[in-house]
Amino acid sequence: MTYVFEALTTDICAAWRAGGPDANGKPPERAASDGGGNPCRHCLNDIPAGRQMLILAHRPFTHINPYAEIGPIFICAACERLADSKTLPPVLASRARHLLKGYSSRDRIVGGTGEIVETANIAAYVDRVFSNPAVKFIDVRSSANNCFTLRINRKTEEAAT
Repeated sequence: MTYVFEALTTDICAAWRAGGPDANGKPPERAASDGGGNPCRHCLNDIPAGRQMLILAHRPFTHINPYAEIGPIFICAACERLADSKTLPPVLASRARHLLKGYSSRDRIVGGTGEIVETANIAAYVDRVFSNPAVKFIDVRSSANNCFTLRINRKTEEAAT
């Protein structure tokens, strides 16, 4: 199975950086990172201590339904987006485990897909879960705090290069 790790888009991050509302209708909070594990969902790196960041509520779904969770995320006050890639991004590689869940085209969790997965086993999990045609995408979340980290999407061989 070919897939890519996808960071939040530059367009949505630019809107938040300009003071646009988050999923709760509030402007993002601005703060300095304490360097204690504030993962940016745009560059997919941890935000270094002292660097300015935004804290906001995010709902990474197109359909509002009981499964469309909202939670806090961080983004750098300024950074470049990490391009979609088949390579494990730094924000995942730097942690031992993650919560992964497969979702349908209606943004609903596909039963049996939610698991805490060791980082070394992400590829095997993705291959297994994407073998189910009902799974459209996989969201990766913090195994400790359940915060959205990034999305994994299926790609055709041509689009994944």
